[in-house]
Amino acid sequence: MSEKYPKRQTAEEELMEAGRMNPGLWIGHSRYVALACHNIAGLCNLDKEKAYILGLMHDIGRRVGVVSERHLLEGYKYCMSKGWEDAAKICITHAFMIQDTKTSIGKWDVSEEDYLFMRDFVASVQYDDYDRLVQLCDNLALSSGFCLLEKRFVDVTRRYGVNEYTVARWNAVLDIKKYFEELAGTSVYNALPGVKDNTFDNIL
Repeated sequence: MSEKYPKRQTAEEELMEAGRMNPGLWIGHSRYVALACHNIAGLCNLDKEKAYILGLMHDIGRRVGVVSERHLLEGYKYCMSKGWEDAAKICITHAFMIQDTKTSIGKWDVSEEDYLFMRDFVASVQYDDYDRLVQLCDNLALSSGFCLLEKRFVDVTRRYGVNEYTVARWNAVLDIKKYFEELAGTSVYNALPGVKDNTFDNIL
């Protein structure tokens, strides 16, 4: 039985081709997400290669151009057309640490039919550790390198603004961080060169 995600070389080639189609900071971001996934997976006895590849492919839907939430669906459709079901799933789930499309931070630049598909998909899909890992690492990576979660939160908020779910999304990511730190027995930041753990958990 073939894997439900591409081989590393194929995934690298896909990202390079996507970068030619739609150049942008998202390419560097995707590479750092992949590295973060690989390194943290290594601390948690997960498949490092699978984690790297899924991290690399999470935003592949941006290959179609400058779009908002449409990139989630485009990535899903593209990966499904290749038979990469796990990668396709990640293309959507990485954006929903809370399993509800109402918590979206972007614009729904898709048809009503496509939105209803995504709404039902997100509500019913079973998340696993790779979904959660990519959700976490998406928030640990800028286009220029690894960063504290709080820095990424500000980066995203400056670009997308805030809504009633902003703090709930932050808290969900922090919960995922705690989950992986319990698996690893150490801070996830220890897997990210150049990043020091300055969390505020113990401040009253």
